[in-house]
Amino acid sequence: MACSLTQAADGVLVLGRISDDPRRHYEQLQPLLDYVVPRMKSVGITEGRVLMARDPQQMMSYLRRGKVDWVTETPGTGLLLADRAGARPLLLTERSGAREYRSVVFTRRDSGITSLPQLLGKTIAFQSPSSTSAYLVPAMALREQGLPMSLMVSPLEEADAGSLGYVFANTDANLAAWVHKGLVDAGGFSDQDWASLQRVSEAFRRDLVIIHTTEPVPRAMELVSAGMSPEVAERLKQVLLGASADPQARDALRQFFRTTGFYEADAGTQARLEQLRRGARDVREALE
Repeated sequence: MACSLTQAADGVLVLGRISDDPRRHYEQLQPLLDYVVPRMKSVGITEGRVLMARDPQQMMSYLRRGKVDWVTETPGTGLLLADRAGARPLLLTERSGAREYRSVVFTRRDSGITSLPQLLGKTIAFQSPSSTSAYLVPAMALREQGLPMSLMVSPLEEADAGSLGYVFANTDANLAAWVHKGLVDAGGFSDQDWASLQRVSEAFRRDLVIIHTTEPVPRAMELVSAGMSPEVAERLKQVLLGASADPQARDALRQFFRTTGFYEADAGTQARLEQLRRGARDVREALE
């Protein structure tokens, strides 16, 4: 794949993120960049910048054109950037002490639905097309059951009897509320969203129940552009791997999406990532 030289070659390290809230994400990204840049002088890095993309397509363009050097993303989107823009996975990211999470599919307890095949002819809400845990992974589980799926414009739309209708709720709060109110028959998001839901609402604890839990996937990943030199990539890897043991990095890591460390993938994790890559590709080809 042809790729222009990246900003890092000019001494500028550009950290990218796909964002629908650039101001908030800038405040989360900049402190870690400020920590990393001074520790990369030995490989010629003297400055850091943040660049936001509105969607995966724009980030692919930035990567191909050498506008972004380092991207932090969920694994589903990260693997898409690797497939389509040549981004290279560098490290995986531990957040809030957790390296992995699972997706859950849940329904109202009184719905009579206890398994995924029973969702045929019903409706399910996901969060957004870019979400790994609240779209790609639960959709993979449904596809593995052989369920035909069709996109709906609104949760008020009636599902076709021969397929599972799906709709995007934009937020995990909307998603849970739609299931609770009976606007949709089921919802899919991460086990961590489920745990938060259980903490905040007695009604949700009483009325909602999990009918399926998926295999785990990594929480997040760091990728670098195809054009980044091996020396710069290796130094970035070493700085990030050492950050969790450095008290000076503590606040920057906390602001960086509650990161508690970075780590290299072992063989088991690599296998789960490859399974996610294949499954996500199937979902995108079948449903988008």
